[in-house]
Amino acid sequence: MAYPSPIFVAGTGRSGTSQLANILGEHPQIHRIPIETRFIVDPGGFRDLADALTIRYDPYVGDDALRRLSDILTVRLVGRRDIDRGYTVPEAIGERHYWDAVGRLWSELVASTFDEVVPAAGFGHADWAAGPFEHQSYRRAIPRYFSDRSELLEILRRAVDTMFGGAAADAEKPTWCEKTPFNLLCMDFLWELVPEATIVHIKRHPVAVVASHVDQPWAPSTVDGALAWLKPVYDRWLAWKANADLDTKRYVEVRAEDLAADWPAQRKALFESVGVDDFATTSTFRARSLDHRNDQFDSDTRALIERALADVIPTMGYE
Repeated sequence: MAYPSPIFVAGTGRSGTSQLANILGEHPQIHRIPIETRFIVDPGGFRDLADALTIRYDPYVGDDALRRLSDILTVRLVGRRDIDRGYTVPEAIGERHYWDAVGRLWSELVASTFDEVVPAAGFGHADWAAGPFEHQSYRRAIPRYFSDRSELLEILRRAVDTMFGGAAADAEKPTWCEKTPFNLLCMDFLWELVPEATIVHIKRHPVAVVASHVDQPWAPSTVDGALAWLKPVYDRWLAWKANADLDTKRYVEVRAEDLAADWPAQRKALFESVGVDDFATTSTFRARSLDHRNDQFDSDTRALIERALADVIPTMGYE
């Protein structure tokens, strides 16, 4: 088949994104980036930077955006090890590819730097010298302004190609798959960055998604809290879907329950939708892995959730 495009996996979280990414990554032509990389769509990442150096540009906004991106790339992702897989992001991608991309970014994004004088803490009250440990200067970056947004996106795309493309080449595969659930809310930017990308949105019955969220340490532990977290996510996706022009975009929706109900046929359709031949993967979707949430709530609680998500459930194809 034709050369496969890069793939972004998206969802609400707790909808099957990890399992779907695992399955795609078992295909001989697709390398799964082993963990969520976060630097594209998270706050302070490439998406925020793209606006800060274009439509939101001023020197302070740009300096702040560069500082936050630096913190993500050189501190947070370097120091945070994925609990399940044991990697940091540079390790998951490959240290050489990661640092080649990061190192090149600064010369392409920063026009100049200077040291801003910082007054002593007692400035204005007396003629006091700075304390021995006070910072007497503050390093500032003067960001480049990109009147042509496509020029900036090309720089960011090269960084992605260096990281993800390099990791795929090391695995001797022609393309890659990156999974971050909230890719779901950033699809237009992802297509700006990688126009040929396929975005696969995996859905699961919203009641089951709520049930799974209340059991996660990183999510609200009550039904009301989980609904407060999830409903705006669904609403944003619904609003996007109502206005999206998908005629020229590679957008695929799959339901976890459909994959589990007829795995061989659905697997073949899934791989076809991302541009590769069918392949018998070790990982699958199984009904028992999805059905165990069906009885988690009593009838009154389930009815409450269904009322709160009354516009979401049928739109996603559920009853």
